[in-house]
Amino acid sequence: MARSAVTVEEPVRRRLLAEATRLFAERGFESTSVQEIVAAAGVTKGAMYHYFGSKDDLLHEIYGRVLRLQMERLTRFADAEGPVAERLHATAMDVVVTTVENLDDSKIFFRSMHQLTPETYKTVRAERRRYHERFRDLVAEGQRAGVFREDIPAEMVVDFFFGSVHHLGTWYNPDGPLSGQEVGRHFADLLLGSLGHSVS
Repeated sequence: MARSAVTVEEPVRRRLLAEATRLFAERGFESTSVQEIVAAAGVTKGAMYHYFGSKDDLLHEIYGRVLRLQMERLTRFADAEGPVAERLHATAMDVVVTTVENLDDSKIFFRSMHQLTPETYKTVRAERRRYHERFRDLVAEGQRAGVFREDIPAEMVVDFFFGSVHHLGTWYNPDGPLSGQEVGRHFADLLLGSLGHSVS
């Protein structure tokens, strides 16, 4: 019984997210009303509030689903066997590829995150911080092992790298000359190069 309910309800949630993503991209977060979202999704406001308490929650989830995916993949790469340089390279490449594959979601969020309520914004910052700290741990592991240069704080390395990743939405074009995989490889090569580790 519960399984059939989930089967019926999940498409409604996906429709709400899909239409909110489209409308936020077209009109902006602030200029899009809840009524416009539910009308586009073909559901009632009651149905929306069953899944999302507010427009803020929709925006949070648009980015949250990308961040959860990236956190799961980061954990898998970080906990794998193998040299730390290879694990960091794979992780750095992956976060670029998954950002490019979900570019609309990331662009909408970073363009609109300042409009979140203070409580939601604080929650999002904490979620992002957990991801960045796990990434930083890989850098620090390599520094302790003598694989990476130690004269640059790991925290600064991470902030510099993710500043570039979060900027992807302002210039990357999926129809351009570079694929997401290629951009990811270049970013990862640059990261390891900056840590004094040559990439073969």
